[in-house]
Amino acid sequence: MIRVLLADDQPLIRSGFRALLDLEDDIEVVAEAADGRQAVALAEEWLPDVALVDIQMPVMDGIEATRRIASDPALTGVHVVMLTNYGMDEYVFEALRAGAAGFLVKDIVPEDLLHAVRVAARGDALLAPSITRKLIHRYVAQPPAPPAATGAALTALTGREREAVALAAQGLSNDQIADRMVISPMTAKTHINRAMTKLHARDRAQLVVLAYESGLVTPRGG
Repeated sequence: MIRVLLADDQPLIRSGFRALLDLEDDIEVVAEAADGRQAVALAEEWLPDVALVDIQMPVMDGIEATRRIASDPALTGVHVVMLTNYGMDEYVFEALRAGAAGFLVKDIVPEDLLHAVRVAARGDALLAPSITRKLIHRYVAQPPAPPAATGAALTALTGREREAVALAAQGLSNDQIADRMVISPMTAKTHINRAMTKLHARDRAQLVVLAYESGLVTPRGG
């Protein structure tokens, strides 16, 4: 059973999501929060598999709530998926750095919502190529300075792991990485998982961010 926490300050949004999710045999909404502080407290209490968290909430916004959940060793099994009205808005990059596993727009079709919850529960990142491209464009416009710690950690990666991470940073799936590297999908997944461990990335979304922050991947405009 996939346990879900809903965090949104709009009761109508929460009730709509709950009604849809509770219809599924393998999904259960265990708690609802109306603000970020409450979301953190309920995550600690219920230990959900997935937390659907609105970016903009009172008392504590979704980004800070995500940061607190992601940084708590006791909540490593909680996968935060941000909810936004705008798809790729000004907060997306900051939320990824805070530890979000991905993003959903609130007008998502029901089938995609259910799929997203199941993907997040498996520990996979909801980072579509379109989101990745926009992140790249953000770096093209304003590239950050590579953190020294991350750059040093790259030396621990094997050549094949670096190659796999670079392809993941372009938005490729494990199957696509396997095709490009002429390896099996399982081997591609192994390379990605080992790279996440070595770089202390919580999930694939953070791995992509780290790839650009470290300079492993250099964005190109155009």
